[in-house]
Amino acid sequence: MFEKLRSGLSSAVEKISKTELAGKDLEQLLQELKTTLAENDVAYPIAERICDGIGQKAASVQVSRLGDRRQPLMAIIREVLLDVLKDSGEASFFDKIEAKKQAHEPAIVVFVGINGTGKTTTIAKIAHLLKQRGYTVVIACADTYRTGSIEQLEEHARRVGVKTIKHTYGADAAAVAFDSINHARANGINTVLIDTAGRMQTKRNLLEEMKKIVRVASPDFVMLVVDSLTGNDAVEQGRSFSESVRIDGITLTKLDADARGGSAISLAAEIGKPVVFAGTGQAYEDLISFDPKAIVDRIVG
Repeated sequence: MFEKLRSGLSSAVEKISKTELAGKDLEQLLQELKTTLAENDVAYPIAERICDGIGQKAASVQVSRLGDRRQPLMAIIREVLLDVLKDSGEASFFDKIEAKKQAHEPAIVVFVGINGTGKTTTIAKIAHLLKQRGYTVVIACADTYRTGSIEQLEEHARRVGVKTIKHTYGADAAAVAFDSINHARANGINTVLIDTAGRMQTKRNLLEEMKKIVRVASPDFVMLVVDSLTGNDAVEQGRSFSESVRIDGITLTKLDADARGGSAISLAAEIGKPVVFAGTGQAYEDLISFDPKAIVDRIVG
C-alpha cells in the first residue's frame, strides 16, 4: 500500500535535503516532486497545492549549514498531507448514525458509484460493521437495473445476517428505498443501507433515477464508492457524481492493492469530502477507518 508514492517522496526529499531550502534550486526540485506526485495518481491541481505548501513552509525553516534538512522536510510534508486529509475518518459517519438512533429514527445511507468499484461488497461490509457496533440494519436492493444485482446483495445480506427489501427488476428504485425506510420505521431498525444502480456520466436516465432516490429517501449520508486502482479516473467519477447529488463521504476500495495511492489524497482534496472507509480485502472484516494520521504515516514512513 502506497509503496511507489512513499518511494517517490523519499527520493524527492533526499534531493531537496541536499540543496538550500529556497531559490531556484528548490523550485526545480519541487517541480520534480510535483511530477512524482502526478505519476502516483495525485491529481495535478492537488500536487500543485501540496508542493506550494511545502515550498512556503520550507522557506521559513531555519537549518544550520551542516544541519540535517531531511527531518524538517519530512515534518513539513507530513503537515501538508495531514491538512489535505484532515476531515477524513469514520467519525462523521457514525456520529450521524448514533444521532438518528437517539432520535428513534432510522439513519438512511445511500450508496452511489459505478459498477465494478466494489459497491455491493462495501454495503455488506458496512452492514457487518454496524452490527458489530450494536446497530440493526436493513438493506434496500434499489439497483433494479443490473441483472443479478438483487441476488448478489441478498447473498451478502444472508451471510452477514441482515434483512433485504426488494422489488422486481425494472421496478421503480425509489419505491424500493421508500418501502425499506417504512419497514425500518415500523420495526425499530436503526439503519437503512440503500444500493443504487452503477451509473456512468453518459447514462442520463440512471443519473435522474439516482437523483429521485436521493429526493425520496432524504438520506442522512450519501456514500460515494470508488476503486482506488482507477487512479485519476476515481477523481473524475467523484467530480461527476458530486455534480449530480450531494456527496457526504467516500469509501475507497482495493486500497491494499494500490501501490501508488495518490487517488486517496486527490479525492479528499478535490471533492472536499472525507474519505470515511478503505477496503483492504475481500472478507467482511476488511474495512478500515481512513485515519489521516495512519495513512500519512504509511506515505511518509
